[in-house]
Amino acid sequence: MTAPVQEDGGAEAPGKHGLVIVDKPGGMTSHDVVARIRRLAGTRKVGHAGTLDPMATGVLVIGVEKATRLLGYLTLTEKEYAATIRLGQSTSTDDAEGEITGGGPAGRVSAETLAAAIAGLTGEIEQVPPAISAIKVNGQRAYRLTRAGAAPELKSRPVTVYEFTVTAVRPVTKDGAGELLDLDATVRCSSGTYIRALARDLGAALGTGGHLTRLRRTRVGGYRIEDARTLEQLAERFEVLPLAQAAAAAFPSRNLTADEARRLAHGGRLAATTATTATGSAAGPAAAYAPDGTLIALVAEESGQARPLVVFA
Repeated sequence: MTAPVQEDGGAEAPGKHGLVIVDKPGGMTSHDVVARIRRLAGTRKVGHAGTLDPMATGVLVIGVEKATRLLGYLTLTEKEYAATIRLGQSTSTDDAEGEITGGGPAGRVSAETLAAAIAGLTGEIEQVPPAISAIKVNGQRAYRLTRAGAAPELKSRPVTVYEFTVTAVRPVTKDGAGELLDLDATVRCSSGTYIRALARDLGAALGTGGHLTRLRRTRVGGYRIEDARTLEQLAERFEVLPLAQAAAAAFPSRNLTADEARRLAHGGRLAATTATTATGSAAGPAAAYAPDGTLIALVAEESGQARPLVVFA
């Protein structure tokens, strides 16, 4: 959930400008996936829109060549996850990769108590990021400081949890540690929300401790797990989602005249208009298209004008 990672250098790969929607496997870092895509695409100009922890799987949006310019705007989009939270144990990393640091029996947590705790973690909330995270503190990553024995005191920040729905509850007994409870949940949230922190805070609210044991990202903005391809599939047949199509999946559209397209391609401003999505909403950047369907730029409207945020033509 850090800023998009981009790597530049080397010659452009003709015809390779676009997004790759990867189904990231567990055990790999997001950087590992970027490195694999660099080799498959034959270019170093590759980046990702939002980190996934090594244990997590699912949608990782990768930009190739000109599409890396989209990534900073994609990191701001809504995300959706399928998660498993274990109540009854806290860990040093707030997930299954850390050491158990405490906890209490969770077998007697009632459905009503659980629902109330989840309601308290839904909507606009203040969330303290995990100590093992990529957030920078005085120029250094929090996880590096923590592993060096100087864990920083991270400040809470506002995030929005649009949906936190428990889909299954399973009692677990493990290693004689007392009663544990596994919850499967669907979480839909704003960018910057840590699901590990939700697991931690749910356990704290219930007095049982809690941590994340499984995380699968199922959607980033308009890019869904159904559209993702595994690295093995990409190795067999490497394809990118073309720029125009990639932008259409994430941003409202504005169709330009030929004159407007020429002006925007040279950094000029246009008169403001209301760009709408399929649902009729208009928010954030809009993708501006030439009459032939070429993506010219992402534009933002302000003070009665549409100015280019990034130009692709």
